[in-house]
Amino acid sequence: MADDLIITASTKEEKYKQLLPQIEALLNGEDDAVANMANVCAALKYGLNFFWVGFYLVKNNQLVLGPFQGPVACTRINNGRGVCGAAWQKAHTLIVPNVDEFEGHIACSSLTKSEIVIPIFNKNNTVIGVLDVDSDELNSFNDVDEHYLKQILDLILFK
Repeated sequence: MADDLIITASTKEEKYKQLLPQIEALLNGEDDAVANMANVCAALKYGLNFFWVGFYLVKNNQLVLGPFQGPVACTRINNGRGVCGAAWQKAHTLIVPNVDEFEGHIACSSLTKSEIVIPIFNKNNTVIGVLDVDSDELNSFNDVDEHYLKQILDLILFK
């Protein structure tokens, strides 16, 4: 399906608007969260040309690597460590324009320049994981990304 994604828009918001219904159709009828996370990673990586897209899931008080697309990644991240661990600890989205300026950044790839991490909540409002999106360019993410990525997360059955 990733090869079938059609994104013709020029602005970031227009790209998300074109991608969102395609992701919705891709996930329609599937209730397995891992399968849905895997397809969302592929759709975001290839639809928006992100450097790295992946999920980390809370297991035994650590974030453990889940489905992803891109270069190999860190397998486990402690609470409060790096951008992912900080987003988990603070339970809110972190947008980092330059990862080299983020104290405690974990360099899974030296090519990552900017990052957005969005916590995933269960029905009890507990963080159960994060969506991590990396760019190999500085200042790649903003409120538009946060808005649409949260909409995409709402399509995955985590609750």
